[in-house]
Amino acid sequence: MSGGGGPSLMDSLFQRTLDDLIKGIRLHLPGAAQSSFISKSLDEIRREIKSTDSQTKSTALQKLTYLHSLHGIDMSWAAFHAVELTSSPSFLHKKTGYLAASLSFRPSMDVLLLLTNQLRKDLSSTNQHEASLALECLSVICTPDFARDLTPDIFTLLSSGKNSIRKKAIACLLMVFSQYPDAVRVCFKRLVDNLESADNVQTLAATVGVFCELASKEPRSYIPLAPEFYRILVDSRNNWVLIKVLKIFAHLAKLEPRLAKKVVELICDHMKQSEAKSLVFECVRTIVSSFYEYEFAVKLAVVKIREFLLDSDLNLRYLGLQGLLLVAPNHLWAVLENKEVVIKSLSDVDRNIKLEALRLVMSMVSDDNVVEICRVLIGYALKSDPEFCNEILRSMLSTCYRNVYEIIIDFDWYVSLLAEMARIPHCQNGEEIEFQLIDIGMRVKAVRPELVRVGRGLLIDPALLGSPFIHRILSAAAWVSGEYVKFSRNPFEIMEALLQPRTNLLPPSIRSVYIHSTFKVLSFFLHSFLLPGKGVNSSLSNFVDIEPGFTYSESEQEFTEIDHATSSSGLNKRDTFTQEAVVNMLTLVITSLTPLAESHDVEIQERVRNVLGLAQLAQQEISCNHDQKEKMVDKVDLKTSIIIRLINDALSEDFGPVSFSAQERVPVPNGLVLEENLSKLDSLCADVQLSISESFSLVKPILLPTDGDSISNQQNEEESETSPAESMSLLAEHRKRHGLFYLPSDHNKNASSSFPPANDPNQRDNDVEDLVKLTEESLVLKRKPSSSRPRPVVVKLDEGERLPITVKKTDENDDLISGAVRDVLLGNEASLRSSNPSGRRKGESHSKDKVENSETGNLSKRRSKHRNHGKNVEDKEENSEKSKKKSGGRHKARRRADGGIDVAVQKQVIPDFLL
Repeated sequence: MSGGGGPSLMDSLFQRTLDDLIKGIRLHLPGAAQSSFISKSLDEIRREIKSTDSQTKSTALQKLTYLHSLHGIDMSWAAFHAVELTSSPSFLHKKTGYLAASLSFRPSMDVLLLLTNQLRKDLSSTNQHEASLALECLSVICTPDFARDLTPDIFTLLSSGKNSIRKKAIACLLMVFSQYPDAVRVCFKRLVDNLESADNVQTLAATVGVFCELASKEPRSYIPLAPEFYRILVDSRNNWVLIKVLKIFAHLAKLEPRLAKKVVELICDHMKQSEAKSLVFECVRTIVSSFYEYEFAVKLAVVKIREFLLDSDLNLRYLGLQGLLLVAPNHLWAVLENKEVVIKSLSDVDRNIKLEALRLVMSMVSDDNVVEICRVLIGYALKSDPEFCNEILRSMLSTCYRNVYEIIIDFDWYVSLLAEMARIPHCQNGEEIEFQLIDIGMRVKAVRPELVRVGRGLLIDPALLGSPFIHRILSAAAWVSGEYVKFSRNPFEIMEALLQPRTNLLPPSIRSVYIHSTFKVLSFFLHSFLLPGKGVNSSLSNFVDIEPGFTYSESEQEFTEIDHATSSSGLNKRDTFTQEAVVNMLTLVITSLTPLAESHDVEIQERVRNVLGLAQLAQQEISCNHDQKEKMVDKVDLKTSIIIRLINDALSEDFGPVSFSAQERVPVPNGLVLEENLSKLDSLCADVQLSISESFSLVKPILLPTDGDSISNQQNEEESETSPAESMSLLAEHRKRHGLFYLPSDHNKNASSSFPPANDPNQRDNDVEDLVKLTEESLVLKRKPSSSRPRPVVVKLDEGERLPITVKKTDENDDLISGAVRDVLLGNEASLRSSNPSGRRKGESHSKDKVENSETGNLSKRRSKHRNHGKNVEDKEENSEKSKKKSGGRHKARRRADGGIDVAVQKQVIPDFLL
C-alpha cells in the first residue's frame, strides 16, 4: 500500500465495493430515491478516486464505469485517473484503466496525448495479456495521431508468434487504416501474408474479416487478390471464413464478370454439401444478388429458399422470405412458385415474418394486379392487429403513389379504396390519405366527379367525426367537396354535411376548412341561381368535356351512358336551384354559423364572418325582390349577382401540382456563390450607412454622408433626382464593379405551363368471386382485357415529384486507402520511398525504415501470379520505363496528398487465373 497515511487506509477499509453499489441501487426504487443514492455515491467516488492507493482508485473507477455504462453518468472528469491506472504494474488495475478509457475517451480529449507512450510500452510487452489490453483499447479510441505513432508497433505484432496477439493486431488494422491511410503502405504486405495462415483459423478469420470490410467500400482495388480468396474458398472448412469470402466475391463479381465463371460452380457445391444454414443462406444471397445470370445456380438457390420457407424454425422462414425478396427483381417466377407460402405468412404469429411477406407482396405489384392485391391486403388489414394493419395501409399507399400513381389505371377505384381505408377501425394514416385525395383531385380532372361522391360519403357519416385519426381525411373530403362542388348533383346535401352539429367535435384547424368549403358551396349555389345561363350550363359541360358520352349520376354512384334521345338531366339539375332552395340554404347557413361569429379562434371567426356577410347580403336582396315580383329586374343586374360573379371568377381557377424541386430549378447567375459571397456585402456597402431611425421606415431612406463627403453628397442629392442619365451611368458602373451580385440582364421566356401526360395504357379489369380464389390467383401475372375507357390523363411534372436524391460521396479516407492498396499491389512502394522524405512526419519515417528492414521480397512470389496490363500513370508522359518509375511515383504521391487518386483513370489489373 502506497504511502498515503490515514486517509488511504480508511478509504480502503470502509470503501463500498462495486457489489455494494449495485445492491444499493437495486434497493432504491427508480425515481427520486435512486437518483439521490447515485448522487451520494458519485460524491464518494470523487473523493475516493483522488486517493494515492491504487486499489482504492481502481475500485472507485470500477463503480464510475458501471454508472457511466448503465445510467449515463458523465465520467470525462476522471480521464486522467484512468490514464494513471493504465500505467499500474498490477494487471487488474491496468485492465480497469483500459476499460474506462475505451468506454469514455473521445478524440477531443487532451489527455489522450498522455496515453501514447503507455500504449507503445504495452504493445511491445512480453506479457500477451497486456498487449491484448492495449490493442483492444486502441481499436476503440484510435485517432490519427495514435495510428501514425503506433503503426510500427502494430506492424511488428502482425508477425507475432502468439496467435491471439496476431489476431487482435489484424483486427485493429481496420481502425488504424481508417484513421491513417498511409499505414496501408506499411502493413498491407504483411496483412496479405496472413491470408496464407491456413494453420491458424482465428488469424485467417480476422484477416478475411478486415478484407471484407475494406472491399465493401472500394472493391476494385482488391481484384488482384482474387486468387488468394479463391484458394480460401476451395480449401477452408470454417463456415464463418467462407461467409466472409462469399461477401467479398459478391462485391468483386460486379466489377469483373469473368470472375463469376470461376466461382459460381464452387458456390453451388458449397450450397449442396454444407449443412450449416448460415453458409447456405450466404451462398443463396450471393447467387441471387451477383450471379443471377446463371440459371442453374438460381434454380438451386430457389430450391434452398423453398426449404427455408417450409422449415418450422421461425428464423429460417424469415431468411427464406428475405432470399425470395432478393430473387424477385430478376426472377419473378420464383415468387410465383411460392405464392401460397407468401400469402400464408401474412397471418404468421411472428411480426418480422409478416413484414417480410408484406414487402415481398408489394414488390410484385404492377398495373395488372394492383386491384387484386389491394383487395387481399384490405382483407388481411381488417383482421390484423392495429400495428400491422397500419403497416399494410402504409405499404399500399406508398406503392400506389410510386412515380406519381404510375400503376393506377382506374382512379375511380383508387379514390374509393382510399375511402375504404379511412373506414377501417384501426386506420392511423389520415395524413397520407388526405394528401393523396387532394393530390389526385389536382392532377386527374377525370376523377373529380367520383372524388366528390367519395367526399360526400365521408362527410355525411357522423361516426367518423369522433375518431381523431380520421380528422385529416375529413379535412380533405371537405376541401374536395367545396373545390369541385360543380360536379355534385345535390350541393344542398353537401352543405348540410358541412354544417351538421357534430362538426363541433373537430379541431379548429379542420373546422376552418369546413367553413371555407361552405363559402365555396354557397357561392356556387348563388351563382347557379342568379346566373343560370353561366352556372348550370358551365357545370354540366364539365361532364361532357371530361368524359365524352358519359355523365355522372350520384344516385347510381357510377358513370352511366347518356341516352342522347332523352337528355333531360340538364333540366333536372336546373330545377335544383330554385328560389325556395336558395332561401332554405341561406337560412341554414345563417342559423348554423351565427354562434361561431364570436369564436375565440381567429381563423374560424374570420371565415365565419365572410360566409355570413355573403349570406346576409344575398338574403336581403332576394327577399326584397321576392316582395316585388311584378317589378323584379333581371337577376344579372343585381348587386349580389355582380359580387357573386367576381367571387366565382376568383374560385374558378383550378389548383395544380407544384414540383418539390421547383425552387431548385431557378438558375443561379454565373459566378454567384450564395454560401460565400454574402460575407462581402459589408465591405461593398461600407460607404452607405442607413440611419437606425430610418431603417424600418416606409418612406425613402436617407443616406448619411461619410466623413469628408458631406458637402459633395448634399450637392448630389438634387442632381440624382434630376439627372436620370447620370444615375444610369452610376448604376452601370456599379454593375460593372460588382456584377457578381446582379441577376443576368437577359430574361428568358417563361416555360410552357403545359405538362406532359403520363403513360396512357388501356384500363384493365378482372373481378374475382371470393377471397380464397383471389388469394390463390392474385400474384399470377396476367393481362386484363382491355376496357373501352382509357386511362385518365395525370398531370405529371417533368423530372418526377420527389426531392433530389443526394449522392453519397466516397469518404476521402477510403480513396486514400484504395490508392495505397493499389500502389502496394502494383509494386510502386519502392518509388514512393525514394521520393523526398522531408515533408514526412517522424512516425511515418520510422514506419518506412522498419518496413525496409523487415520486408525482404515477401510479395515476389505472389506478384508472379499477376499481370499488370496497361498501367496508366496519371501524368501520361511518354517517357522511358525508368523515367516512369522515378517520376510517376512522385507525382502520384504528391497528388494523393492533395486529394486522392481518381480510380477511373487506371486500368483494371486481371489476375492470371481469370485469363
